Amino acid sequence: MTKWRIVETDNFGGDYPDESFVGPPFQSQAVAQKIADLINGEFAHDSHKPRYWKVVEGDYKLQPGFEP
Repeated sequence: MTKWRIVETDNFGGDYPDESFVGPPFQSQAVAQKIADLINGEFAHDSHKPRYWKVVEGDYKLQPGFEP
């Protein structure tokens, strides 16, 4: 069974989004999406906010931030 995760990422599609998982894995994509939508509605309702929350499959590899 596929597990779903919520990822905090860069809202501007940068090359180094410095992603992190939010909360535990979910059994349902629909539940994870509802939670991500709530977070986005509360914190990122403005398209100019720097962060965005999206739903991904549980084996998703986080993208790192910039390291000089």
